Amino acid sequence: MAAVLTAASLFVAAVPPAQAAGRATIAIVSSTGVHAFDVQLATNDAERERGLMFVKSLPEGQGMLFDFKRDQPVSFWMHNTYIPLDMIFIAGDGRIMHIAENAKPLSDALIPSQYPVRAVLEVIGGTAEKLGIKPGDQVSGSIFGGN
Repeated sequence: MAAVLTAASLFVAAVPPAQAAGRATIAIVSSTGVHAFDVQLATNDAERERGLMFVKSLPEGQGMLFDFKRDQPVSFWMHNTYIPLDMIFIAGDGRIMHIAENAKPLSDALIPSQYPVRAVLEVIGGTAEKLGIKPGDQVSGSIFGGN
């Protein structure tokens, strides 16, 4: 596992920071490898409230990262969201705590984090299963645990 985390650190270090214009690159280290995502950042209330509402497509390898600045319980919904999403709930140390897979479009049902989390990564539905991403996997990026 240490070798995989080292590989992830080298991978993230090799990816130029893409934080201008509210974007970043993060990587998830899973048992199947290191998976990079180009993400739009949602760091304030207005950005977090809108999220991916009204988006009609989301390419693989892209997503939105909701940063709550500190670990706390959060809940999401799919109100006005037209595409199925995987919601990956991430603690401040970068550990994936919970994954809600294939959230149903246009649903107002609450999807809780189940644990306090710092951030939530939304990606196209089916991504977690396809890439073998599971709770306990590690996320590398500038907001997580000093990475």
